[in-house]
Amino acid sequence: MKKIIILVISLAALGGLTSYVFYLMENSGKSDGVKRELIDFAIKDTESIDKIKITDKLDRQYTLVKKGGDWTGKNGECVTQEKVKWVLDAMKNIRFKGYLSDAAVKRFNTQMTAQNIKVEIFQNGAWSKTWYIGPSSQDHLGQIMLLESKESGKSSVPVEMELVNMKGIIDPRFHADPLQWQCTHIFKLGISDISTVDVKFNDEPQRSFKVQKVGQDVDVYQQGKKLEGYTPQDAYRYLNNYQKIHWDVANYVLTPSQVDSVKRTLPFCELTVKETSGKSTKLRMFRITSKGSEEVAGLQIVDPDLNYLWCELPSGKLVKCQYFVFSPLLSGHIYFPMDLTGVETIDGMRKIEDVNGQPPPK
Repeated sequence: MKKIIILVISLAALGGLTSYVFYLMENSGKSDGVKRELIDFAIKDTESIDKIKITDKLDRQYTLVKKGGDWTGKNGECVTQEKVKWVLDAMKNIRFKGYLSDAAVKRFNTQMTAQNIKVEIFQNGAWSKTWYIGPSSQDHLGQIMLLESKESGKSSVPVEMELVNMKGIIDPRFHADPLQWQCTHIFKLGISDISTVDVKFNDEPQRSFKVQKVGQDVDVYQQGKKLEGYTPQDAYRYLNNYQKIHWDVANYVLTPSQVDSVKRTLPFCELTVKETSGKSTKLRMFRITSKGSEEVAGLQIVDPDLNYLWCELPSGKLVKCQYFVFSPLLSGHIYFPMDLTGVETIDGMRKIEDVNGQPPPK
């Protein structure tokens, strides 16, 4: 009997020792206190995510809300859907990269307590996980992060995470600046959506033109006079430019009083688009002036900033737009046989005449 008791105790001890060995093998290389479930940052079913609250290192907060199939800001404001897709992509494709040494754990815990990006994730109307995003990993191919989940609470130990489909840092996708989230589109119009386009140049009236659709026909006017010598295809090529027009940069440089000053000046161009639905959109454009002038390829640059212009949107907001994007809308002479005799500037560049009073050779 005594031998049987000793055998049972021995087997139990052996079983416990075996379990402990397996535990050590499974957890080898891990820092103390790390739970396996606390590296489970990923959310495979991103369709179930319906709210994301981001608090950045400056303590600014921005909330994204899913309504139907689209995302908006907390108050229903339009946000750039493509940027939300990048956020959801990170949530789906994030994976564990590695554990930190004990010394690194202590250092990053201190850093992340002082400064981190907090991302609260809600699924089907309820909070499910929170990401705390710290600095990049040492190789800059991942991010130091800490997880809090509904099931397991908050981990006290950060880990290294990375994206399955990209090598690099993760935090640029998560920002709380409302100016970076706002929609940038101005026009998303097909040819059939447009009724009239009126382009008025205040400083160079001869460049002004109007494109008017009448049924299947298109009439083009220059300063109120109907033009001849163009084809319907020319007009359709011009109207086709309105399919995808976005502004480029929000106003980060002008104070409210400076914005008011800009708006009080005469815009160099006013663009009005009337849609077949009855909607009308008017843009007022202002050149961004700089001191001095330059000469490039035989042309005297009146406005050295040939990349950007200020544009006042119908909402009154002032944003920067690229000439590269807007030139096809403003340059009617490219599509139609317009008379530009006496016009001195095209897109901010002034023609230089030689000593005989003739334009320079091409």
